[in-house]
Amino acid sequence: MRLQNRSAYAFLAPYLLVFTAFWVWPIIDSFLISFQNTRVNPWTFNLPLNWGRLFGDPAFYNALQNTLIILIVQVPVMITLATVMAVLLNSPLLKARGIFRFAFFAPVVVGEVAYAAVFRLMFNVDFGIINKLLGGVGISPVSWFADSHAAMVLIIIAVTWRWAGYNAIIILSGLQSIPEDVYEAATLDRVNRFQQFIHITLPLLKPIILFCVVLSVIGTMQLFTEPYLITNRGGPGGGTETLGLLLYRQAFQSTNFGYASAIAYTMAALAVVISLLNLWVGREAK
Repeated sequence: MRLQNRSAYAFLAPYLLVFTAFWVWPIIDSFLISFQNTRVNPWTFNLPLNWGRLFGDPAFYNALQNTLIILIVQVPVMITLATVMAVLLNSPLLKARGIFRFAFFAPVVVGEVAYAAVFRLMFNVDFGIINKLLGGVGISPVSWFADSHAAMVLIIIAVTWRWAGYNAIIILSGLQSIPEDVYEAATLDRVNRFQQFIHITLPLLKPIILFCVVLSVIGTMQLFTEPYLITNRGGPGGGTETLGLLLYRQAFQSTNFGYASAIAYTMAALAVVISLLNLWVGREAK
């Protein structure tokens, strides 16, 4: 038995070494850096410098507010849309379901730069197709990149478009695991389709939906690509700057790695707290 254990650990050793070197140690080192003044050479230990600045920095509160707005608005909309899409994709009346499933999942595999460029063209104030469609119904053109509220709506639309299909496929897998006998028994009891969805499908899908919510919360707390590429680095005037973008600016533009590390750990802590809160609410709702 001991020989077998040694053999197992010998095979695991390369992975454990790589895991420690490139995952565990960077996390520990980043936490230590958050307590150092990295604007001097050599770096010096200064406990309150970065964390004290964090709680008094208007840029941090602006980024936190923008991130939470996206989280509160976008995640429920996306999960609701993904659930509806999953139900439709699971319908036996839908022909060529494989093609539709691929089409809804495809945005995830599209290159981020390519899709950001397409969104910038679509929402262009002068020749974008979105403003032309709005003009067709009598709505004046919207300055998507010059107005902070419109830019925030644009970010929410873009993130929803990119990830709704991904979550729909996950929820679809949960739908397909529900036994058909449950629906047959409900049909015999003269329960209509809408009532079946409310009282059978949604309760049985709660663990899957909760899983998607937690993933979406973590992803939103790290949101970087859309505000950086679509609204030109969090513009206008920081109106769409997120915590991920603020971290990037501090680390790689201001080379203030200590402050960036403090922001990173704050993001991680918020993601954990919100995710645990969602899990607690989901458990209490059972």
